Amino acid sequence: MTESRSDVADAANTTSGHDPAALAARLGGLLGTDDWSADNDTVRVRVSRDSWTDSIRLVRDEAELPFFSWLTAVDWSKEVAVGDGVDDPDSLEERFEVMCRLSSVVDASSAHIVADLPKDDAVIDSLVPLFGGAAWHEREAAEMFGITFTGHPNLTHLYLPDAFEGHPLRKSFALLSREVKPWPGMVDVEGMPEGGNPEVGDGDQADS
Repeated sequence: MTESRSDVADAANTTSGHDPAALAARLGGLLGTDDWSADNDTVRVRVSRDSWTDSIRLVRDEAELPFFSWLTAVDWSKEVAVGDGVDDPDSLEERFEVMCRLSSVVDASSAHIVADLPKDDAVIDSLVPLFGGAAWHEREAAEMFGITFTGHPNLTHLYLPDAFEGHPLRKSFALLSREVKPWPGMVDVEGMPEGGNPEVGDGDQADS
């Protein structure tokens, strides 16, 4: 019997003693914050942007999570240019959320370190001095969300022309395709005829 990917992951976690809740609590203590969680075995620890690079350095060096997996951002917005907004916009704190995933190289341990940025001051220190591989990820986040990474050596576009205006992954950025066809871009499909073979016209007989 072939083992599923989840079975293999569970076995690896058991063998290594990996415990997401224990790791989250440990990182919270290391970083001096009680804003951590391990929901669905995903470790998340929220830190201030002022302690962003110091927190990442501590997790890398002291928590033995030295592998930089990725960095990305989320735009939490009450209103969107197209599509459906959030169910309870008054309860949402508008912000950008920057997150970095660091992982172990010996077991299944990993953690997401998260920092919030105000919409009117989307600036945070670059992780390039800690991880050279962060350069590409920060360039993407800068291009798509308009976030400035202080100290990045070359914060230029990856995908879009230099003259392109706007940041496509911001909720306020209206996609031209959605202006032409309303969200969610439903495809118009005619209903099937009642009974019979839709490929055969009235009065025709299908080949037996």
